[in-house]
Amino acid sequence: MNKKKIIIDCDPGIDDALAIMLACQSPELDILGLTIVSGNINGKQCAENALNILDVMGRTDIPVYLGKTTPLKRKMVLAKETHGEDGLGGYTFKRKNNITFKNGGVAFLAKTLMQEDDVSILPIGPLTNIATLVQNYPEAAKKIKEIVLMGGTFKSHGNTSPVAEFNFWADPDAADIVFKELDCPITMVGLDVTREVVLTPNYIEMLHQFNDPLADVIVGITRFYTDFHWKQERTLGCIINDPLAIAYFINRDLCKGKYYYVDIIKEGKAIGMSMVDEANFFKKKPNCKVLTKVDAASFMEMLLTRLFKEHADDIQHVIYHPKYGYQNAY
Repeated sequence: MNKKKIIIDCDPGIDDALAIMLACQSPELDILGLTIVSGNINGKQCAENALNILDVMGRTDIPVYLGKTTPLKRKMVLAKETHGEDGLGGYTFKRKNNITFKNGGVAFLAKTLMQEDDVSILPIGPLTNIATLVQNYPEAAKKIKEIVLMGGTFKSHGNTSPVAEFNFWADPDAADIVFKELDCPITMVGLDVTREVVLTPNYIEMLHQFNDPLADVIVGITRFYTDFHWKQERTLGCIINDPLAIAYFINRDLCKGKYYYVDIIKEGKAIGMSMVDEANFFKKKPNCKVLTKVDAASFMEMLLTRLFKEHADDIQHVIYHPKYGYQNAY
């Protein structure tokens, strides 16, 4: 199998953790490293969280590099109310391996891109590291094969304002640079599709029944996340945004979308908005594929069966049961 070379740029974060888990269990991927950015929590804690997840997954061979820890211009705002004070819902990890993160995340991105061919980047946090790469290492940035990112929203409402999704809202200047200055293909896996993938109480209880150490971690870290979603928007369960970006990178049949010109609003009440020019008012060349529909059942099956292969029959039973799971594709 010709594996796809990727670097995951992330800010773990509960749903980032699930995304890393999925990537680790996907034989199609050659994970060259994780680069860390501040977002859900401060960058150093995000890096420690990444190490804890890699330790759980038995993938301590994957290096973790801390990148930029503050947005390009705006004051840093974290998401502790969503992910907890430590970013992973207060879950206690007992790390088995003595592993540490390295500094120089943006330099690592640049070096890897210059040394390796066909490297794609999967950013699932604020785009600060990627924008800094564009600014400081333009030749390396030109070598990015593809970007599939979790961020933005089109017709769905925002999650940090009426119109803005958190990753773009946290560093709109970085998002603007990425969308305007990169020439590689960009896919926006935004709230229009991620809001459709919910780890409901049925799935969480199923994981609990597995009596599996990894399932226990997932149940543990998502408890805080589930409570937040109920208090914030009366969602029963938790929306797991970031794993969908990983899954779509592997299987393009999971989502559908169209190519549009996307402009990022950098200031004012609409700061962080991803303005999608559906009617072509700007008369500009499309710079992004915007995903608008998702086969939620197939995604959930992919995520859970890759993490718990021995329970595949039980997973399918719950996902496709008319009382429990998803019934309609798209």
